[in-house]
Amino acid sequence: MAASEPGPKQRSVRVVLLALMIAMLLAMLDNMIVGTAMPTIVGELGGLEHLSWVVTAYTLATAASTPIWGKLGDLYGRKATFLTSIVIFLLGSALSGMAQDMGQLIGFRAVQGLGAGGLMVGVMAIIGDLIPPRERGKYQGMMAGVMGIAMIGGPLVGGTITDHLGWRWAFYINLPLGAVALIMVTAVLHLPKKRSKARVDYLGAALLTVGITAIVLVTTWGGSEYAWGSAVIMELIGIGVASLVGFVFVQKKAAEPILPLHIFRNRNFTLMAVIGFITGFVMFGAVLFLPLFQQSVQGASATNSGLLLLPMLGAMIVVSLIAGRVTTNTGKYKVFPLVGSVLMGVGLFLLSQMDTDTTRLTSGLYMAVLGAGMGCLMQITMLVAQNSVEMRDMGVASSSTTLFRTLGSSFGVAIMGALFNNRVQDVMAERAGSAGSGMTEKSAQLDAASLAKLPAVAREAYQHAVASGTHSAFLLGSVIAVGALVAAVFVKEVALRGGEPTKVAVPE
Repeated sequence: MAASEPGPKQRSVRVVLLALMIAMLLAMLDNMIVGTAMPTIVGELGGLEHLSWVVTAYTLATAASTPIWGKLGDLYGRKATFLTSIVIFLLGSALSGMAQDMGQLIGFRAVQGLGAGGLMVGVMAIIGDLIPPRERGKYQGMMAGVMGIAMIGGPLVGGTITDHLGWRWAFYINLPLGAVALIMVTAVLHLPKKRSKARVDYLGAALLTVGITAIVLVTTWGGSEYAWGSAVIMELIGIGVASLVGFVFVQKKAAEPILPLHIFRNRNFTLMAVIGFITGFVMFGAVLFLPLFQQSVQGASATNSGLLLLPMLGAMIVVSLIAGRVTTNTGKYKVFPLVGSVLMGVGLFLLSQMDTDTTRLTSGLYMAVLGAGMGCLMQITMLVAQNSVEMRDMGVASSSTTLFRTLGSSFGVAIMGALFNNRVQDVMAERAGSAGSGMTEKSAQLDAASLAKLPAVAREAYQHAVASGTHSAFLLGSVIAVGALVAAVFVKEVALRGGEPTKVAVPE
């Protein structure tokens, strides 16, 4: 029975997709919820000096494990690997909720991040197995919708849970959702079983893990914990470069490489990795600075910070849904990376023009332009990347694309953040003298309560400083977005697979 035929099989596919979307929501929602609960967590557990590690440990474990999960799925079967990642994520969630001090919480968050890496890759790879690329566009809106729900609902849910149930439930809330996904996937998803006799490339896995860890630490610590030119950052850069060079050498010799280098010989795959990296760079920078601008300059409430992104996320979901439908109906997709890159660059340039007089309506329209660009790019990059490799490499293709987007977000937050912070401090020094630069010496981001306590002159200076910092960050983003447009020009439109029946077994 072909994938396009109606009947019980298609209904079963929809049930599996629902379970996959729940799992994807778990991984994406977690950091959003936990971020809102962090002040309360620090108040109870202490350890303010280690606060950043609660997020860093999760991010590191997710990024470092992503390629390994993808390869394990290719070797030993997608379903078993995915279920294992769900169990690890839930175990990490339960332990995080029971943590008695900051050290325990950081360790358990790393366990949680380890599982989260498998969740994201597993969802994308199973969809790649289950639905041919030609049909996959129908479901793009679902995936974009999950991202929107996480970004909008995360802070709201986190605040509500923390206020009424306590911060531990920010982690415990994952357990019932995860249990539903676990049961549904176990009962309904039936993929061909695999048992490869090939040995896992442990040396390659170790080198890649060290390399990714060093990169993420450089982008996380550079300019905040340590100066960019400090010995620690230089050592991390050296370790990262050496590890990745060694990794490439090992991959050329390994029988079953963690990341087969031959997939990068495919032009489309490599171009999608570049576009995915740039999209991650831009998107997470926007998510970081837009609420800050609206709270500091436009006087919006921090409580509903997720709602401030609604114009961007709403446009992203709608355009992603349209792009998916058009791709399914026509089989054509090159227009979307092209148009998406242009809209993304234009949207970022418009956002860079915001100042202290910009209205919420105007900034909302600018955000919608950026969101429309991202809607053209977010799912198309994964679809084209998966279509560019053989089925046996579906896991590593999915994990590689996810990894490049994750690394892009790390670089985006670090570089745009450094530019923003430096600009804010410079403008504060210009407008408010040494007292102004002193206020933002440790961090260029002041919360609403701190801002309200400032004298009117200092508050006005800070608003101009944030507007100036936002201008610099988004202007850089618009320049980086040109790289995505250049990459999109060279994309070759290859026919999407989908004429043949699906090769997965689901209950009839």
